[in-house]
Amino acid sequence: MDQMEHKQILLADGWVEHDALEIWDNSNKVIEGALKKAGIIGSDFTAIGITNQRETVLAWNKETGLPLANAIVWQDIRTKNELEKLSESQKLRIQFLSGLPASPYFSASKMKWLIENSLAVRDAKADGSLVFGTMDTWLLWNLTGGVFATDVTNASRTLLMDIEKLEWNDELLEIFNIPIATLPTIKSSSEIYGHTLKDGVFGSEIAISGILGDQQAAMVGQGCFEVGDSKCTYGTGNFALVNTGTQIVRSENGLLTTVCYKFGTEATKYALEGSVAVTGAAVQWLRDQLELIKSADEIEELAKSVPDNGGVYFVPAFSGLFAPHWRSEARGVIVGLTRSATKAHLARAALEAICYQSREILVALAAESGVQLKQLRVDGGITNNNLCMQIQADVLQIEIVRPQIVETTALGAAYAAGLAVGYWKSTDELKAKSVIAKKWSPNKDSELATKGLGQWQKAVSKTLNWLD
Repeated sequence: MDQMEHKQILLADGWVEHDALEIWDNSNKVIEGALKKAGIIGSDFTAIGITNQRETVLAWNKETGLPLANAIVWQDIRTKNELEKLSESQKLRIQFLSGLPASPYFSASKMKWLIENSLAVRDAKADGSLVFGTMDTWLLWNLTGGVFATDVTNASRTLLMDIEKLEWNDELLEIFNIPIATLPTIKSSSEIYGHTLKDGVFGSEIAISGILGDQQAAMVGQGCFEVGDSKCTYGTGNFALVNTGTQIVRSENGLLTTVCYKFGTEATKYALEGSVAVTGAAVQWLRDQLELIKSADEIEELAKSVPDNGGVYFVPAFSGLFAPHWRSEARGVIVGLTRSATKAHLARAALEAICYQSREILVALAAESGVQLKQLRVDGGITNNNLCMQIQADVLQIEIVRPQIVETTALGAAYAAGLAVGYWKSTDELKAKSVIAKKWSPNKDSELATKGLGQWQKAVSKTLNWLD
């Protein structure tokens, strides 16, 4: 393993951008770092997989291979007002065809914004050199020297793919005015897309044979292959999914109907998903903007220094509220402050916010899918925070289970790649590999799921209707 952070470009309120060249450069560095730490070389590989934050979209020139503008990140909400101009019939068609609400969270409105607001993108569209892609497509393009493809999980997050046919949909393309020629070929999540360049970072031609959006990759990494299997990934945001098998379950409670995975020619598996925009990002905010901590790891000890939140509640609705609320006009609040409140109380409130937001989407998932949650599989960086996971168990009043390998997104991409080339023969073989590292049992006397939940819900109500 090797990891690097990259710059978050915040040009205006609600705008979040990334430098795609920095991401490609950092990708090369972490590949080199991981190989060096593991003591292996490119020729040792059978195959590799790619996983990525979904919805983040980039425009680049297919002739030069260079970005035409910064990537617009999934958290970015600059297109909110434009989406509100859509007619109700258009919004209903978008939701029915794509499985997703017409939200700035997804890729299509970001592409439309780039065409309308970036001269370089507009000129490239005019001369036929414009291409769009999510980060998986950008990495695949660069690793292979020009293979232009994506997988069904990433395509299902654009608002442009027919969730039943797994094809770019003409009606959706017309609504957002996106030329189909600018979009990558949609493939399954597990097949050979191309090979790395011999003179590239791996120094060898390796099959790239797995692509999964990060949350779907975590489902695969957690072995969630059966109907009703669920997990929650704790990252920049939080994402909970439940496998609905080959059935497309259309949500009536603000959840997302999405592709879970498709392995080669096998039947497509679908999922219901609930998304929280800001969880781990709230810890980053305490570190970078408020400078209350120097590293994200410090938050656990700071929060443990007080027995409770001191009546302080923090709702980090920096980009509005995602599932199950879908209120893009909401903004973050810190409530319940008294003279005795300290940064330790705010740190604890931040961890509780992660857990309360997760509870909201997990309760909705259980109601929609008809599956009663008796245990929750978790992964992602924050699951190393034992206090946070104990709070989560107390808030949900169910057992929390963490696997030995916490970075299940990378693991899931590797599984998809290995299945495509026969390194593993079946999903049964993958399920047998899962090892539980730690469990947290709920404290039945905790008030977090009763009095605390009531106060949290009151705090959420204070975030609404902040923007006119």
